[in-house]
Amino acid sequence: MTRYHKFLLLFFAAVWTWAAIGPKYPHDWLLENYLVFIFVPLILLVSRYFRLSDLSYTLITLFMALHVVGSHYTYAEVPFGYDLQQWLGAGRNMYDRLVHFSFGLLLAYPLREMFLRIARTRGVWGLWLPIELVLAFSAGYEIIEWLVAARVDPEAGLAFLGTQGDIWDAQKDMLLAGAGAVLAMGIVALVHWRYDPGFARELRESLSIRGGEAPLGEVKLRDLLGRRRRP
Repeated sequence: MTRYHKFLLLFFAAVWTWAAIGPKYPHDWLLENYLVFIFVPLILLVSRYFRLSDLSYTLITLFMALHVVGSHYTYAEVPFGYDLQQWLGAGRNMYDRLVHFSFGLLLAYPLREMFLRIARTRGVWGLWLPIELVLAFSAGYEIIEWLVAARVDPEAGLAFLGTQGDIWDAQKDMLLAGAGAVLAMGIVALVHWRYDPGFARELRESLSIRGGEAPLGEVKLRDLLGRRRRP
């Protein structure tokens, strides 16, 4: 762990400690922090074998800090969210909208880095797949929220959901997460377009079909069955 990694860890630990002291709804705080209890140790463990860039770790830390701030007040009652509400002329606290947008904006790049280095994606797919995964994670989280909220006491469940009376809250949250990811990948594309002379060629090549490619589905199945029958 480098000095910068230790700084990020200490920064997050400080924010988390502050958020853990006297949360407004302790039960909701616990529900929100299951994400922290699972993913922070997982990130630290995986980093021993697969280290991301300092930029990716910074973006992840910023998102997790935003999340634990929301857990302290509950997302629907964060003071800064009321400021956003006034600035935007909205009819509700906007902090949860900010965090969902930040989920896509801040985590799309670390996901892109993993796709490029592990799956060896390139060109268009290195920009599109992080957006897809952000949307998938966002939908998965909304489903988890629903399942958890349906099984805890009503007050904690409503605080955890943070819908604030909006029946389309889940869909809007997913839309904002996707918009944040699109913006992040747009910035990445612009940077590469400006400084990488081979970027346009890489985009074209990533959409080209190599010679010798064959359909899958039933074609692949017949091939597999044929191999099994051969002595």
